[in-house]
Amino acid sequence: MDIGMVGLGKMGGNMAERLVRGGHRVVGFDLDAASAAEAEGEGIEIAPTLAELAGALPSPRVVWLMVPAGEIVDRVIAEVAPNLTAGDVIVDGGNSNYKDTIRRGGELGALGIHLVDVGTSGGVWGLAEGYSMMAGGSDEAIAVLTPALVTLAPAESQGWGHVGPSGAGHFVKMVHNGIEYGLMEAYAEGFALMRAKDEFGLDLAQIAEIWKYGSVVRSWLLDLTASALAENPTMEGVAPFVPDSGEGRWTVFEAIALNVEAPVIALSLMRRIDSRDPYDYSDRLLSAMRNQFGGHAIKQGD
Repeated sequence: MDIGMVGLGKMGGNMAERLVRGGHRVVGFDLDAASAAEAEGEGIEIAPTLAELAGALPSPRVVWLMVPAGEIVDRVIAEVAPNLTAGDVIVDGGNSNYKDTIRRGGELGALGIHLVDVGTSGGVWGLAEGYSMMAGGSDEAIAVLTPALVTLAPAESQGWGHVGPSGAGHFVKMVHNGIEYGLMEAYAEGFALMRAKDEFGLDLAQIAEIWKYGSVVRSWLLDLTASALAENPTMEGVAPFVPDSGEGRWTVFEAIALNVEAPVIALSLMRRIDSRDPYDYSDRLLSAMRNQFGGHAIKQGD
């Protein structure tokens, strides 16, 4: 099938390349000339404008967006939608808030244009291994998109699925990322605990390799942890600063709204936020409180 890909950065470029390898024709667009040139070298046709991208596709057109969540998604949709007709499909493969997706789906639906939200996981490994994709949208739109989803997935019937109406794909991906926060925090805490046990002289990289095979805690995240420990066992040069993409926050907000307990995900988000404050005011105040009620010494700092 023919697919328009908007956003040819690392993720979008890799997805476009996998589609081309799978026998699909991909017409791409990116404001960054370097990304467009790199994609062109992998067999992706480059359109100079979004209007020309849409014009190069047969009906029903499929325009797949791999752009950052937020206002830019609305801007791209506003620019490409006038060049589409009823029955065409816009795919949002980024990490948009599912509530925005529901709104956009309603707006496009009024024009007869389908919106499919494809929550996508796989990162930089997706080109070789395939992507895990959670798709939300109408049955009609998913049927149009299925050949591309099958090509992008790890296997024809594995790693992807139609999970519900428009918005459901991004909702499921949001929860996926919240779970990811908790898993990563648990691994980080466990290895920190073992590192602190000086008397055993534990080789953390070796332990990660042992756990990779047969252990109940084995996972792809553990595989990546093992690689990171093998490359840099002391984490020298790595700052203790952990960003969050926003999806962990949305997961916690949703848990509160639905009255669902999610303490592990919530605490893992708080730990990330705490990692960014080199002069933590709350910890300083705690030290001052201890001095006030118990006369405990205060360690001097900046």
